Amino acid sequence: MRFDEGHEEAADAYIFAVPHTALAELLPESLKLADPSLTNLDKIKVSPITGVHFWFDRPVMRDPFVTLLDTTTQWIFNKTVLYSSSDSNREGSNAAQGQYLQLVISASYDLLQKSRQEIIDLCLKEVRQALPAARDAQLTKATVIKETSATFSPEPGVDRWRPKQQTSIPGLFLAGDWTDTGWPATMEGAVRSGYLAAEALLRSAGMPRQFLQPDLSPDGFVAMWLGKSHV
Repeated sequence: MRFDEGHEEAADAYIFAVPHTALAELLPESLKLADPSLTNLDKIKVSPITGVHFWFDRPVMRDPFVTLLDTTTQWIFNKTVLYSSSDSNREGSNAAQGQYLQLVISASYDLLQKSRQEIIDLCLKEVRQALPAARDAQLTKATVIKETSATFSPEPGVDRWRPKQQTSIPGLFLAGDWTDTGWPATMEGAVRSGYLAAEALLRSAGMPRQFLQPDLSPDGFVAMWLGKSHV
């Protein structure tokens, strides 16, 4: 493998844990042609995620997180509460000094062309509609972060373009939520891909080992929907 600085490194096996858009640029054309699954990476479209960060001068939310419906904002995470449970010294952990909320908007195509202030105004309006305590609170700071290629887009038929973790090229393995994990573009799917890549590497080396744990059994409404409820 040749790095940007020009030096080279050699190994018995490589696991590329990079976005599929980056992998398409890293691999030479000869390797893409050697494995048909690598020639279709450009067919996997991407989806943006926008994060909006609000700091208020007082607490406006008690729950660790809430989900909104029929709004642009999808999730509100109470980072003050979430941070205080893990590290009381982190920024926003002291509720007496205000409150830090993070808003998450997946598939935020409509926000890509909007300005920072437009997004802040839109999301602040929705937060104040959802959280009555925020209506009288002062917004002291706001940040907008747009990740234009945050995940792959789960369009109909995309699974046929998602490669396995083990390629047909000896010593080349893949990891990432965009690989064939059986799950959509989630953090959990990314973790599964890492386990599957490690299993594939060890299996090819004659040292098979299982890292991926079985899925939890469905319960509640999901079990009823699947016809597996014993109630």
